[in-house]
Amino acid sequence: MLFEDRFEAGRQLASELGEFANRNDVVVLALPRGGVPVGYEVAMALHAPLDVFVVRKLGVPGQEELAMGALAPGGITVLNREVVEGLGIAPETINEAAAREGHELERREREYRNGRPAVEVQGRTVILLDDGLARQPQSGRRTLRTLWWPCPWQLHQLVRNSQLRSTECSVP
Repeated sequence: MLFEDRFEAGRQLASELGEFANRNDVVVLALPRGGVPVGYEVAMALHAPLDVFVVRKLGVPGQEELAMGALAPGGITVLNREVVEGLGIAPETINEAAAREGHELERREREYRNGRPAVEVQGRTVILLDDGLARQPQSGRRTLRTLWWPCPWQLHQLVRNSQLRSTECSVP
């Protein structure tokens, strides 16, 4: 499905999530930067609090676009065992990347929240959003595609240990 922009994608997505509207146990988390406009529209439509969910990819040294894992707030690290074992990545290398990205994660959380505390998610239903942005190779035109559960492995594993009631993942 194509959308005019991320805001439209969020409005259309919100229309599919009506069962979560006006519930005190629901919170919307959005991945910066592209997921935030989507999350804003969903949160407004559902009358739910919105917060950012900052994650950092742990890239393979020399091939940083290849994820050997991901890091989330609270020092939660999820590794892509297939990549780590397949490439023989040493624990020290992983620890160095996690330390470096941990500093950047904390900096971004401070910047995005502008001094506000994180929304409490423990025991709540979380709707986790990203923008799903892709570039059409033929035209170079930017489009948004609909993609529902399962959400990317890193995100699901990063939030599943947060004592949430449930997680709804969506990427328009």
